[in-house]
Amino acid sequence: MPPLEPETFYAEIGASTAALAGLVSETDPALPVPACPGWTLRNLATHVGRAHRWAAEITTTRSAEFIPFRAVPDGKFPDDLPAQPAWLNAGAQRVVAAVREAGSDPVWAFGSLQPATFWGRRMAHETALHRADAELATGREPMFAPGLAADAIDEWLGFLSGPVYDRPDPRLEALPDGRALHVHATDGELAGTGEWLVRHEQSAIHVDRGHAQADVAIRGPAARLLLVLTRRVPPGDPAVQVFGDSALLSRWLEHTPL
Repeated sequence: MPPLEPETFYAEIGASTAALAGLVSETDPALPVPACPGWTLRNLATHVGRAHRWAAEITTTRSAEFIPFRAVPDGKFPDDLPAQPAWLNAGAQRVVAAVREAGSDPVWAFGSLQPATFWGRRMAHETALHRADAELATGREPMFAPGLAADAIDEWLGFLSGPVYDRPDPRLEALPDGRALHVHATDGELAGTGEWLVRHEQSAIHVDRGHAQADVAIRGPAARLLLVLTRRVPPGDPAVQVFGDSALLSRWLEHTPL
């Protein structure tokens, strides 16, 4: 896929955080969030605000090492209701400012060093999906721009094909050796760039961009595909088509939780 501009990610962080903050200000914080089993809306908001501060701390300090999630400054979700939206929005502003300032400087990124802009992309998709979690919990329909949704799919599948450290790779159970999954985003504005082939070969999961035959294919708008692939909505979603071995898709989803 053609890469998105960093400013697109920064705008998404701000917009999705503002939407989440609005829901927090008008909703019972004890509301369960079905997409995140065991979490309430308060848990979800706390996670998002801490994640922003965590990524900001990594980039601000140019850390080459993992920083404990709970060790970041100002990580407590306020008990004061009027202060909660401001706390969320402040975290979004902090991470955007930190990543903008750090630019291409190398920082820790899940076991490797990456340009700090990695965290702009990562936090944009993290925030957008959790904003969607809150919307689904409150009966709203999540919306994603097709380009951002396709990039989120690309990032998610890239994580699934990346290295696993210090533990067996559970992803190899998701797709038996020699089998393949095709993902096809049909949005016209993607101009044919929203296709991926996921395959298990030589004891590893590989992801290739482009059209190819597979044992099972899932097809639909990028926004709905993203929600299906990250298990926010079921593969039977009416906007999505499944061709081929649907049991293989179910197995893939079962073994690749987000």
